[in-house]
Amino acid sequence: MTKCDVGLVGLAVMGRNLVLNLEEKGFRVAVFNRTASKTEAFLAGEAKGKKIEGAYGPGDFAALLERPRVILLMVKAGEAVDKAIAALLPHLEEGDILMDGGNSFFKDTERRARELEEKGIHFLGVGISGGEEGARFGPSIMPGGSRAAWERVEPMLRAAAAKVEGEPCVAWLGKGGAGHYVKMVHNGIEYGEMQLLAEAYDLLRRGLGYSFERMAALFGRWNEGILSSFLVEITARILEKKDPETGKMLVEVILDRAGQKGTGKWTAEECLERGVPMPALFSALEMRMLSGRKEERTRAARILRLDPGKSFEGDRDGVERDLENALYLARICGYAQGLSLLREAGRACGYDWDLAQIARIWRGGCIIRAGVLEKIRAVFEEDPGLENLLLHPETAAGAAGRVPALRRTLTLGAELGIPLPALSATLSFLDAYRSAVLPANLIQAQRDYFGAHTFERVDKKGAFHADWQS
Repeated sequence: MTKCDVGLVGLAVMGRNLVLNLEEKGFRVAVFNRTASKTEAFLAGEAKGKKIEGAYGPGDFAALLERPRVILLMVKAGEAVDKAIAALLPHLEEGDILMDGGNSFFKDTERRARELEEKGIHFLGVGISGGEEGARFGPSIMPGGSRAAWERVEPMLRAAAAKVEGEPCVAWLGKGGAGHYVKMVHNGIEYGEMQLLAEAYDLLRRGLGYSFERMAALFGRWNEGILSSFLVEITARILEKKDPETGKMLVEVILDRAGQKGTGKWTAEECLERGVPMPALFSALEMRMLSGRKEERTRAARILRLDPGKSFEGDRDGVERDLENALYLARICGYAQGLSLLREAGRACGYDWDLAQIARIWRGGCIIRAGVLEKIRAVFEEDPGLENLLLHPETAAGAAGRVPALRRTLTLGAELGIPLPALSATLSFLDAYRSAVLPANLIQAQRDYFGAHTFERVDKKGAFHADWQS
């Protein structure tokens, strides 16, 4: 029997679709799932008649693969990855390659890479974004780890990845956990963008009383302009979808309690560790936490009867234009903050990322793909050492021109009683970022007053302490 080019462990939706993607690109694929019935169903269904072989034990699975073996793990992040590795290890040999395609924490990936390299097994932490459709037809792929392993699997990953103008959306991002770090930050940007779009929906629906038909048309129109992106595109589609059971719009019957799997929280923790502000992400996390308190919010709606604000009687076309510009400005800030975190972490961890390259591989396949990423790529190609995207003259001018639209949008939200935390945090960030002087001098004075923490002076160097009570 002809040996398989690659093996894949884990036949949930992402795993199955990646198998079909790889097979379609000309690779023979072996599959293994801990639950044998999933393997049987896949082989009898979607995989029938294709160059896909199934195995029902780790030893049989390893035996199906061409040496040195190439194995992609598509299992839940955390303990499941370690268990899958432990089950496979007795059947692997020096020079074999393991890839983890899940949303693993980058520090776990660093540990696994060290442990496996000691055994002669190459390891890649591979961030994969694009959801079910991306996995099937071409995701954005963010590998990091062994350079030798990357060189071996590069043709395969390039074939499977999304293509934009003929360029595959994949690149080796560095040693150890570099790939999973980039995917983590990708997801942090994603959290912020999703919250921003949710706020726009809330303002239009509850604040202005828009019909779902009008909102869907508006998001569809936005997707043809400066806000062109995957998330805006699917938002338009979501707002068109009816629930077959009730006849209502489907989004209306979905409980307003948002889940999360941890990557947003990890990104926030890294922001705190690196001293990089990412306010839209923090707002998104806080709103997801608040959404989880559904019963408490329901009680608060009855008891905490605040002024709901006035009804809107103004220029709706003007509101739509302002909201479009506000969202675009917030998106630029989200990318700027995420890339700034990558810049800081790259220095600290020795990843030495090329930010233009990261913008390039995010242009297609992934959840945060957007038309503006081509401009961002060009900015960092022009100036690879640029400290922050917002310091680029053209980007800065575009941001400044949209700040009034953001201010008007937030004023409207406040008047109507609609919470816009991520948009508000964006404006506060911009106003603080462009302030040469901040009130942190008062905070430092307070710290010195009650804790003798000392302070710096503007007129001479050194650490100083004042006798505040004399």
